[in-house]
Amino acid sequence: MLLYTVLVALAIGGTSAAGSGGKRYALSAKFIEEINSRATTWRAGQNFHPDTSLTYIRGLMGVHPDADKFRAPELLHELNEDEDLPENFDSREQWPNCPTIREIRDQGSCGSCWAFGAVEAMSDRVCIASGGKVHFRFSAEDLVSCCHTCGFGCNGGFPGAAWSYWVHKGLVSGGPFGSNLGCQPYAIAPCEHHVNGTRPSCEGEGGKTPKCVKKCQDSYNVPYAKDKRYGASSYSVARHEAQIQKEIMTNGPVEGAFTVYEDLLQYKSGVYKHVAGKMLGGHAIRILGWGVENGTKYWLIANSWNSDWGDNGFFKILRGEDHLGIESSISAGLPKL
Repeated sequence: MLLYTVLVALAIGGTSAAGSGGKRYALSAKFIEEINSRATTWRAGQNFHPDTSLTYIRGLMGVHPDADKFRAPELLHELNEDEDLPENFDSREQWPNCPTIREIRDQGSCGSCWAFGAVEAMSDRVCIASGGKVHFRFSAEDLVSCCHTCGFGCNGGFPGAAWSYWVHKGLVSGGPFGSNLGCQPYAIAPCEHHVNGTRPSCEGEGGKTPKCVKKCQDSYNVPYAKDKRYGASSYSVARHEAQIQKEIMTNGPVEGAFTVYEDLLQYKSGVYKHVAGKMLGGHAIRILGWGVENGTKYWLIANSWNSDWGDNGFFKILRGEDHLGIESSISAGLPKL
């Protein structure tokens, strides 16, 4: 199994999540120092307040261990031997008229990354396929709360099943919490897992899955059933660097998943490569491009932990070695326009 392969994930060098005096070592300045002493391609810094609940953080990892069982059939691109893929590719620059590609969402205290990676890429792909004419933000709320075949809502789900649901059942529109945008904006408030923030603090268990309501908010004048948009197809992309590149170049950002370790929590810049800390779980994200930094190949990734995490919500991860399974769980699909 690609994610959760090792249930006993011992830290390199024996680092403990709870150090002396019950402090959360994974969120400590000392752990940041340890990472920076080991990492050669990236830098760590404080993203989460040191008192943030690790139970809360583990709850953000919403790719269920059984997700591989729900992978869609693979689509294979024809790749010519002489095909010259660019060294750098950024969907934000390739499709500047599609604003969702630049957006960073916030999953709040809910293990809904599996849904966020999906609706983000779906939103991008509708715009790209329409030549920049159709702007439709798919609702994470609708997917998390109503897709019962996708897993367990805020307690984790299956990215592949999310794309299949889009094809068969469709999804309505919806912006972020408090935005009042679309049919069903996200109902779970962002909480302050970051430093010097103004949102309420994150404590303990993750949020409860919102109830499935097949109705748009009162201020939205399109009925729920009429607001739905559908996918024409859903598929997986082969665990092959060039296949993933070709898919992104041709159709837009994809949803990926990988295993998160404690050191990723502290990512600030550079190309992430795991160097320290315990395993936290499987996490889904959106991959929007690739490049090379100081000789190290990377995938360019949008996370769903708000824009005050990492590099304005984005990060880079080692490319071409299936690092932490990043190339093994790629889900995608084409919209029905």
